[in-house]
Amino acid sequence: MLDTLTIRTQRTSASRLPELDLDHLEFGKVFSDHMFVVDFRNGEWQEPQIVPYGDMSVSPANSALHYGQSIFEGMKAYKNEQGDIALFRPTDNLHRLNASAERMCMPTLPEELFMQGLTQLIRLDAGWVPNVAGMSLYIRPFMFATDGMLGVRPSDTYRFMIITCPVAAFYNKPLRVRFEEKYVRSAEGGAGFAKNAGNYGAAMYPTKLAQQEGYNQLIWTDASEHRYVEESGTMNAMFVIDGRLITPALSSSILDGITRRSVLQLAHDWDMPVEERKVSAREILEAQANGTLEEAFGVGTAATIAPISVIGQHGQDYTLPATSEASFSRRVAAELDAIRTGAAPDVHGWMVQV
Repeated sequence: MLDTLTIRTQRTSASRLPELDLDHLEFGKVFSDHMFVVDFRNGEWQEPQIVPYGDMSVSPANSALHYGQSIFEGMKAYKNEQGDIALFRPTDNLHRLNASAERMCMPTLPEELFMQGLTQLIRLDAGWVPNVAGMSLYIRPFMFATDGMLGVRPSDTYRFMIITCPVAAFYNKPLRVRFEEKYVRSAEGGAGFAKNAGNYGAAMYPTKLAQQEGYNQLIWTDASEHRYVEESGTMNAMFVIDGRLITPALSSSILDGITRRSVLQLAHDWDMPVEERKVSAREILEAQANGTLEEAFGVGTAATIAPISVIGQHGQDYTLPATSEASFSRRVAAELDAIRTGAAPDVHGWMVQV
């Protein structure tokens, strides 16, 4: 990447890297030494900078706090056996961030600004990228309104930031989930396809209720009929029925997952039948009853591939077959890991070297 931008860098005076304990790592709680920051004022992005990770001050009248103009992305960096670092499909994340920004009346980010800020930040904190199987550096780009004014209108000013944290697996065992048929995550015509903060805040209460019932996550259903599968928690949902990979078609209420895209591409590469369409809870449970439901799993940046072992509905639990090395979800998880760490060819050009 050409260094055409000048990004002022203030290095930390005391790195916290020696305190990093990879054996006792909780997802999203330990952050790297630095963060990327750039403000939008007077209709344009101002001077970008990299500064030590730390708190920041905002006005009590900050419009993001009051009216919800806040979006984010999730992505990862990986280190191979030689110590080289690469990002997985970063421009796809940028394009989705900008789609979210447009939906939330926020300014879009130029690719040059995003990619240079991201790569310089990762280079600076290269020591924070774990060189351990199953671990990675989670990257959280986000943007929020910064006007200090009470008024229901788009802000005139914004801040874009990137923070990073080393992480292990998000889930360490197959999931127990249930269909959600009362509460709604998103409706057609809403902002469900955008990664705006409000989508996740509204999902917390029904998810908490499910967790109190012994489930890890929900499978959200459509807002109008509660018949058709949408997403599972923070992941897209996928099913293998009678040798076919089936996943809900994208809509304005379903997030266009980067991992989802990647899994579908690998399925096509392997000549596996793929169906992107409406899939009902009834179809899933009928397939479970007649033995044609081979696998169910979630796909997402944090979770990567998260197998589902139990699906609940109306107080009844339905157990899915255990996966094996030959299962699609296990094979695709291994292939994605091999591509990300350089152990398999990157034929689709997904990896960007840092």
